[in-house]
Amino acid sequence: MAAAVSRAGDLVSGLPPLAGGSTVTVGSFDGVHLGHQAVLREIAARAGAAGRASVLVTFEPHPLEVVNPQAAPLLLTTGPERREMLAQTPLDYALFLRFDRQLAGYSPEEFVTRVLLDRCGTRELVIGHDHGFGRGRSGDVETLRRLGRQHGFEVDVVGAVDFGDQHVSSSRIRRAIAGGDLVTAARMLGRPYQVSGVVGHGERRGRLLGVPTINLTGVPHQKLLPPDGVYAVRVEWRGGRAGGMMNQGPRPTVQDSRRSLEAHLFDFDGDLYGEWVRVEWVERLRDVERFASLEALQQQLQRDRARALAVLASSGPDPSRVAHA
Repeated sequence: MAAAVSRAGDLVSGLPPLAGGSTVTVGSFDGVHLGHQAVLREIAARAGAAGRASVLVTFEPHPLEVVNPQAAPLLLTTGPERREMLAQTPLDYALFLRFDRQLAGYSPEEFVTRVLLDRCGTRELVIGHDHGFGRGRSGDVETLRRLGRQHGFEVDVVGAVDFGDQHVSSSRIRRAIAGGDLVTAARMLGRPYQVSGVVGHGERRGRLLGVPTINLTGVPHQKLLPPDGVYAVRVEWRGGRAGGMMNQGPRPTVQDSRRSLEAHLFDFDGDLYGEWVRVEWVERLRDVERFASLEALQQQLQRDRARALAVLASSGPDPSRVAHA
């Protein structure tokens, strides 16, 4: 997948010339969950059969951050995380539009003309069942079908992907994560929930306690985190992967009230400073606690290690394989 970035007022789309036109979908696609993946597979298949390019038109930042910041959701995927997930799909191109007041003010007709036709050469549009677009989300499926007839492109709707008796959606996944239900979130996402960042320098307290840690920095404040606590995790970086345990939140035993993401990696003694790493939450082990002494904390960390190792050993198959079984 190739990514292109554009602003609402730019004359150039950021996409290469698409001689055969394109099959397009539009949306925020936060999380790139199973429902999103179904839409992307659908447009890739249709585009391939018609000899066209498959294109996702998406936005940064999330539209609500511009039109109603107080209602803007915390994000399942930051910009780099979303690009990484999209790169693993069969999509040809992703056009990231900078969402601003100008773009927010486009009428449905302006959005179709300026974005879908002029920039993407749309010949077919595939959208989710609940799609809304244009100023104040005034456009809907029937609006698009009317404009499609007028401008010569087809419009089709992809139904929702179900999980149990519920549709898979970003909002349902957010509620699961905020409530600490990582299993449901992983099944709807098709993978464990993750956070990415750069390993920075900490206070080196973990090394003094016999459990050296990596400190994740640069995580945007818009990223949704599960409830604070101690977690069994898996950590991946360029060329390596290890299980571990992570303290997410303050460190009250050493009077540090700052929230941090601090992970101890099992069977690893290298230097990851400056590396971009990805952390997968596997299971919550306990609350963040204040201990009477560093010795008591050390003893608890050994119990945490034993439990985390057991959790990782018995965590079962990857959720993506379970979800598609």
